[in-house]
Amino acid sequence: MDYQFAPTVRLQGKYNFFEGYSAIIAELSRDARFAPGKVIAFETYPGSDEKLLQAALLDAFSDALVFSSETLFLPRLAYEKMVARNLTDDRVFGVMSNHQLREFIDPSGQKKLQRQLADANQKLVIIYGMGASLVTAADQVVYVDVPRWEIQLKMRAGEVANWRCDNAGTDSEQLIKRGFYLDWPIADRYKKELLSTVDYVLELHRKQPVMMRGEEYRSAMKEVVNQPFSLVPFFDPGVWGGHWMQQTFNHRQEEINLAWSFNGVPEENSLLLEAQNHTFETPGTNLLLLAGEELLGPRVYGRFGDSFPIRFNFLDTVAGENLSLQVHPKLSYIQNVFGLPYTQDESYYILHAEPEASVYLGTKSGVTKEELMAALKAAQAPETGFDSEAYIYRRPAAAHDHFLIPAGTIHSSGKGMVVLEISATPNRFTFKMWDWGRVDLNGRPRPVHLEHAEKNIDLRCNQHFVEKELCNQFEVLATGDGWREERTGLHELEWIETRRHRFTVPVIHENPYGVNVLNLVSGEKAIIDSPDGEFEPMTITYAQTVIIPAQIMRYRITPMGDCERTPCMTVKAFIR
Repeated sequence: MDYQFAPTVRLQGKYNFFEGYSAIIAELSRDARFAPGKVIAFETYPGSDEKLLQAALLDAFSDALVFSSETLFLPRLAYEKMVARNLTDDRVFGVMSNHQLREFIDPSGQKKLQRQLADANQKLVIIYGMGASLVTAADQVVYVDVPRWEIQLKMRAGEVANWRCDNAGTDSEQLIKRGFYLDWPIADRYKKELLSTVDYVLELHRKQPVMMRGEEYRSAMKEVVNQPFSLVPFFDPGVWGGHWMQQTFNHRQEEINLAWSFNGVPEENSLLLEAQNHTFETPGTNLLLLAGEELLGPRVYGRFGDSFPIRFNFLDTVAGENLSLQVHPKLSYIQNVFGLPYTQDESYYILHAEPEASVYLGTKSGVTKEELMAALKAAQAPETGFDSEAYIYRRPAAAHDHFLIPAGTIHSSGKGMVVLEISATPNRFTFKMWDWGRVDLNGRPRPVHLEHAEKNIDLRCNQHFVEKELCNQFEVLATGDGWREERTGLHELEWIETRRHRFTVPVIHENPYGVNVLNLVSGEKAIIDSPDGEFEPMTITYAQTVIIPAQIMRYRITPMGDCERTPCMTVKAFIR
């Protein structure tokens, strides 16, 4: 199958890509600001490989004085005291930081660095690290960036630490937790300030480093939000993972399984920009920081700001196992306890199902919270199990069913399915209640969160409610010769709307809503183009996720391949 593992966003303008250390050094050196008496700041995102930066690039400037920004900030014990409440003692959950980077500046450290700079005797000065340009006014700023998923891979491999920590090689889940709640929110706020003025943007994480000029990078972001685009998907094994994606996409078949594919999450995925036969990989979240209103639309941006509110990902349990029984926090709970503005409402759209596939959704009618929690607490003892059939409603599932899951609804994907999960973006707030007695891929017991779960379970979401309001709420909205549009959800308690189109002829999509996210859930290929010629046509393949920026008010999707044998279907989501 011709699945796109590295979809590029083709740029029409002329861009300069400086590829390789020699080309990067030559470009920086040509700039008049890269001279004796000048200060150059290499700003780094937490998780950037600063050792590689220094060895492969900064050491090439042998006449320069090189300083780390580390001295700028408070001693580590003072820093840890300031952020302790964000990190908590919980293995999984923290509280989202709202700190600004400047809060951690140590005035004595800043003065020490500034005295050292004053003694530079007209030498070229290079300062590197997060906050490098806060030490003193820099004549030139280079931003060294890295996608968030790449950071997580390096944390697992023991290659990078958290910001201001010497914890590389320790428990990667704790490193990722600290990144999610602390490092990355702080860094993203600071990055938003910098991106509008930086002189260069540099990516080091691929084999060949590539750099762009700042003004050209910003122009590229404006191009991206004027065309449909896909993000670079990533795939990951999991304890319950299956083999459908490995076989269907012919991808990473040597691994134990593939449980996840995140393919529509700018905060996690990256953009691969292409021009003049060069590519440049950059975090998808930068698009929000530089062109958020153009991407989301004024109405959605006014509501969600720099947060992308819609998440598409796959869950694969074919020849795998059930997901944990879980629940997501209600809105007031996630706001008050974790400091996030919105919660993880979601849905399961069934992309593929084996004959015996089923979903767990809500409780059996008549079950009380007291007896449910007593059974779940008893199940935590090694010799005791949990009788899910006695308490949780299990329903058969088939391809192209759509199950709606408002926050507070107990749920799980059973084995034998591939789920297209359509949800709000917060992705770490899953309260596991029962995990079938499993350990994780590292052999550790999987954590459960009964205290959080108990406060969020909504027993109104029982069998009767599920069948009446959460299963296949399909409503035909419009039909034509060779096409049909249906509303498939989400529930009125959720703020994402989903629409399904079944078509054998070209279909026009009118878009007054803001950003659209869609996936080709049936059919071999399709072409997305503009009836008015506003952007270049884009070919998409089965199971590919595409983001349609809000500035595209009208687009057309044309089926390709044998439509009589396999009609095309898309599912798209937008904010009501």
